[in-house]
Amino acid sequence: MNARFIRFGEVEIDGKRYQEDVVIEQGTIREREKQGSRRHKARYGHTPLSTEESIPWSCTRLLVGTGANGRLPITEDVHSEARRRGVEIVAVPTDEACRLLNEASLETTNAVLHLTC
Repeated sequence: MNARFIRFGEVEIDGKRYQEDVVIEQGTIREREKQGSRRHKARYGHTPLSTEESIPWSCTRLLVGTGANGRLPITEDVHSEARRRGVEIVAVPTDEACRLLNEASLETTNAVLHLTC
């Protein structure tokens, strides 16, 4: 997979540009459905990544691109669920997550990429 962070609010994956957060699961790309996490926005000051949305758990390593400035919050329930499932969470700014994704095996690594903040 060839992923690169273009700029605040935009990423390119395998030649296609996305302007919404994306989830990559076993090489398949879909838009992040974050409605379930929105109820936590007031507490975190931003819609966090929570288990109330569809997280791609079918992996041993989950890359979380935390945005241009690394500000995407991740709720404790995500960390707890990852430990329960034996999934390592690697949370880094989205430009670094893209670099790591380019080197990763899509059989063992999935990703959630936040494109702003």
